[in-house]
Amino acid sequence: MLGAHAIDVGPVGMLAINIALLSLVGWALLRAERGLPDGREWTLLALLAIFGIFGRVLLEPLPNIQPVTVLVLVVGMQMGAKRAIALATVIALGSNLIMGHGIWTLYQALGWSLVGCLGAYAAPHLTSMPRIAGIAALSGVLFGWVISLSILHTLGPAMLPAYILAGIPYDMLHALGNLFFAAWLASPLAEMMERHQTVHLEATENVPVTA
Repeated sequence: MLGAHAIDVGPVGMLAINIALLSLVGWALLRAERGLPDGREWTLLALLAIFGIFGRVLLEPLPNIQPVTVLVLVVGMQMGAKRAIALATVIALGSNLIMGHGIWTLYQALGWSLVGCLGAYAAPHLTSMPRIAGIAALSGVLFGWVISLSILHTLGPAMLPAYILAGIPYDMLHALGNLFFAAWLASPLAEMMERHQTVHLEATENVPVTA
């Protein structure tokens, strides 16, 4: 039976297989989340990290299209900047241990962390799906600009504007992908987080208690 599984399905077929696998992972994690008792926010974050890592790895053939940015954005909106930064860092490192780890991992973690902070800061204003979709699209561009800073280690600041301009098509793909993932994931993610978070908005964490 040697070689029986060596079937050439081509890039389109492999992408279809990867999307099917990601859907299966998402379904399994959703079922696991529904079995959790309320208030298990760190367990929920671990499940989201798994989905983010698998999503980024399996959708790698689609340039700049992955669910991570929207995941981190919604976590920032619902659970605050600290948890979003933790999720962003775990996903960046975990996925790059598979896809390739280097100094760019630091900038990816920084970019997604800023997206999470943006979600936390703008949360009071993100009261409708069009607003969430808009900030998700903007986050794709913000992330791309942060990643572009990594070239300062090799090409120097003079090349940065040209590098950012060359990356605009990829930033647009990222923004369009974020619109899709926001429409698909934002509402169910928010509902899950409301069931499990023990602290609602980070802005309330250190409010002094008065008699």
